[in-house]
Formats: sequence, structure tokens, C-alpha cells
Amino acid sequence: MGKGYETNQARIRVLQSFGKDLARRAKSTCELSLAKGVPLKIYEVLPVPSEPDFDRCLFLSEPTIAALEKPSLLVAGDWRHLGELIWAENPLVPMMAVRILTYLGKTHDWCREIVEEAYLDDEVVAMAEASPIG
Repeated sequence: MGKGYETNQARIRVLQSFGKDLARRAKSTCELSLAKGVPLKIYEVLPVPSEPDFDRCLFLSEPTIAALEKPSLLVAGDWRHLGELIWAENPLVPMMAVRILTYLGKTHDWCREIVEEAYLDDEVVAMAEASPIG
């Protein structure tokens, strides 16, 4: 086996060790779509650090991850609740909400308005702008 494979497996083990704490923090609910009773996976928020970092991970549903990886799958109407999540305590949640709303804001005024009207921490905005969706 190659060194890259072993390094990847080690990274996966570290990420999996975050699972119980992420489930507790998320209350077994997708942290972005708010879906309950669905399988959740660990999602490393871009840009991915060289070493796995609990504070850069979210617990998300498979459809949410698929939409983040292929933004054309994002359906604006499914994300209206992001106006509330933009105030979440975990800074990754509002940052990802801004990323999604900014992407959808290209074609939907209400998304752009939510971002424009929110009083966001400068760090959250900087993180969102550092790795936009799409």
C-alpha cells in the first residue's frame, strides 16, 4: 500500500473519532438542512486543513453534502430557513449559510437580501468569501 493511502486512512480514523461529539452538538440533525432521522456524515468545511480539525467539521445529510459538492443541485426554496441559521452559535453554520445564500443570491433576490440585512461577524464573512460555492 502507498503512503498516500495510509495517510488518507489515518485522516479518516481521526475524522470518525469526531462522530459522537458532532452527533451530540448537532443533536443528530443535519446542521444545515435541519433534516432529522436521516443518515449524517462528517463534512470538512473548505478550505480543508492539513490536519483534521473538529472545529472545521459539520454533521450533514448526504443530500446536503451532494448539493454543496454540486451546487446546481441547490434548490432555493429548500434553503429559506438559512435566514435563521445565520444566527447559529457554531460559526461554521452561519458561514456556510452565507456561502449557500450568496450562491443562490445570483438568481434569487431574497437570498441576497438575507445576507445584506444580517449583522455578521467579520470573521464569518471572511471565511465565507475565502471559499465560495460554485
